Amino acid sequence: MVTVKVLLSLASIYNWHLTHLDVNNAFLHGDLSEEVFMHLPPGYHREGEPLLPSNTVCKLHKSIYGLRQAFRQWFAKFSGVLISEDFQQSHSDYSLFIKTAGNDFIALLVYVDDIIVASNNKIAVDNLKNSLNKSFKLKDLGNLKYFLGLEVARSAKGILINQRKYALELLTETGYLGCKPAKTPMQLNMQLSQDDGELLTNPSMYRRLIGKLIYLTITRPDLTYSVNKLSQFLSQLRRPHLQAVYRILQYIKGSPGKGIFFSASSSLQLKAFLDSDWAACPDSRKSITGFCIFLGDSLISWK
Repeated sequence: MVTVKVLLSLASIYNWHLTHLDVNNAFLHGDLSEEVFMHLPPGYHREGEPLLPSNTVCKLHKSIYGLRQAFRQWFAKFSGVLISEDFQQSHSDYSLFIKTAGNDFIALLVYVDDIIVASNNKIAVDNLKNSLNKSFKLKDLGNLKYFLGLEVARSAKGILINQRKYALELLTETGYLGCKPAKTPMQLNMQLSQDDGELLTNPSMYRRLIGKLIYLTITRPDLTYSVNKLSQFLSQLRRPHLQAVYRILQYIKGSPGKGIFFSASSSLQLKAFLDSDWAACPDSRKSITGFCIFLGDSLISWK
């Protein structure tokens, strides 16, 4: 996700075209490098031929969904095609591919079968789509608007990403869509401990909520500290921890569309800020460290 944010930040600064592509039946394109046999599907029968014995198997020539190596073989096939098109694979993030030809620049970022293409030349993007469509069945989704749950809105001033739809679905699922909003995600100077409060016997709902909130922090740095703090109590859930989670949901109700803005007028200076408290954890007496990294004025990573 940091790579996605860096790419969007650079696209905002350099005014690159952003295109969203999808590959149909991605895992069916993978080539198998070993022999794989499978039982015939129930009811399989060729018209006009006698029934096959129950112990009949078939040999796979291509990858299918359900194979453990399906993802690896698909990515090997896809990356091989890109490299044959003179793309270079990033050593920092293997899902990022870059190509330069004269003044033309193309960056391609892939997550399973979802693809973002950023380029300063629209014609070069069209040529790439035509080339990839010969090897895979592509679906052109047009300008980037939605990627892995992130909503992307663009203007002349920059690019805004948020998870408004995801946040509203979370509030609806938990029954907090009509709750009274809170101004802060956590009460000031609130001290939580693994030993204080009534012990709850069923932590499954709490764990599920924490997992959903962790995904929401992709575009919500204002939730990061609270969610990180509450994720420390997954094994010893008590009532104050659950009430603190409900407080976060009330805060989200007041601002479901908050997100990150990547300014088009930002510089390319990389800045990092780091801070930590002093042995503030009442259980372990450890310090809590946090950081945030900016590319110019755009926040690209935090913890």
